[in-house]
Amino acid sequence: MTATTARGTREGPRTGGAPSRRWRVWARTSAGAAILAAVVWWFPGGTFTDAFSAVGAGPVLTALGIGAATTVLCACRWREVALGVGLRLPFRRAVADYYLSVFLNAVLPAGVLGDVNRAVGHGRSSGDLGRGVRAVVLERMVGQAVLAATGAALLLALPAALLGPGLWAVGAASGSVAAVALAAAFGLRAGRARGTRWWRALRTAAADVRSGVFARWPRVVLLSAAALAGHVTLFAVAARLAGVTAPVQQLVPLVVLALLAMSLPVNVGGWGPREAVTALAFGAAGLGAATGVTVSVLYGLLSLVAALPGAAVLVSRSPLRLRARGRTGTRARTCAGAATARGPGGVMNSLPPPPNPAGPERR
Repeated sequence: MTATTARGTREGPRTGGAPSRRWRVWARTSAGAAILAAVVWWFPGGTFTDAFSAVGAGPVLTALGIGAATTVLCACRWREVALGVGLRLPFRRAVADYYLSVFLNAVLPAGVLGDVNRAVGHGRSSGDLGRGVRAVVLERMVGQAVLAATGAALLLALPAALLGPGLWAVGAASGSVAAVALAAAFGLRAGRARGTRWWRALRTAAADVRSGVFARWPRVVLLSAAALAGHVTLFAVAARLAGVTAPVQQLVPLVVLALLAMSLPVNVGGWGPREAVTALAFGAAGLGAATGVTVSVLYGLLSLVAALPGAAVLVSRSPLRLRARGRTGTRARTCAGAATARGPGGVMNSLPPPPNPAGPERR
């Protein structure tokens, strides 16, 4: 009776928490879809068809090359954080998992399900699910912090007309990072006196932050800045394909604003706020709001192309292939066991010895 009651008490929060998490994901996805629908309704159809017609063989190869560079840089950043918190993460697996994560983020709603899959998969394979999840969260937070700091610095270079959308995007990204930091600090301070489980969990997370981020901050920040440069370059390629001839120094602040809007967890595979903010930013800069939408759609298409190698990773890890690989491994282990059981002459050691022609030995 007591065990049943205790089990029911432990399972209660999980049962009630799952619908709440599903509702939050549904709400964020619906908000992103509503923003995207408003953009599609407001602008003419040519704004979007021009983006599709501008994608050719050259832009596809460029997107694949830039995507490979940024994915490898982000995978190295994840590997640095994971090694810092004490988890083993081979380079090849980090790149493959990150490609899969980027692809899932691009084709699934909410834009974070790929990161969830990456965190859970690495955590389970390493035998420490909590630390694996924290490594991915820290890796993503470092990227967001570098993006927010870059956006805040570029606010000084923005014209006055862009301060509205610029402050909104930078404030939203910086506010999310600050909210997480403040919540962790408050939890540590409040829980230290009580010695609660939350305090112990936060203390463990704080130790992972020190060892995974602060102890390796030069390499982690440098990798984040290089990956951000790759994303900005891809956005600049999209702008040139859309016919934007503005100088690069004018485009970079607009691109960073679009990336900040894209990082908000209110989107459909990255779509929605990015198009709205890009339209506002390009319109305020005198480049045309419709042109901004075309550039944003082009960037979304090129980003999807850059993530396509992740589809190959997904196919290679499909259940049928994994099952076939498991059968092959089982047969290999069986053959290896049989070979081990054979003697030097190839005769199975488990066979009985040949009969003695002289008959049984007499005593």
